[in-house]
Amino acid sequence: MSDRRHPRWAGEPAPRERSGLIGRRFPRTGTEPVTAQSPLRLRLLLSAVFLPLFLAGAAYFGVWAADTGAGDSPGRGTLVAVAAVCAAFALLALADLLVVTGRLRRERGAPAPH
Repeated sequence: MSDRRHPRWAGEPAPRERSGLIGRRFPRTGTEPVTAQSPLRLRLLLSAVFLPLFLAGAAYFGVWAADTGAGDSPGRGTLVAVAAVCAAFALLALADLLVVTGRLRRERGAPAPH
């Protein structure tokens, strides 16, 4: 088979040191061990746990802000800000969840979904 049709990375699992999209982005400059690895399974667990919590928090504070009157404390602006922060953290957790699952899939050598 031609290398054009079936590149090396298409079927072989990627080693952890080359698990980025294009491999190591920056040369090693510190004293970290050569075999240092990102704790991908822990990141997967934390993202999976906190994504629904942040989504629930954004919904809760959004509904609370909608029900707030003119003289209530905390004010509507504060509650909207907290809801926006929860929504932003939910987006970050979702992005991390997608990145980690992609890296784990690439390390196992499983084909990427189309």
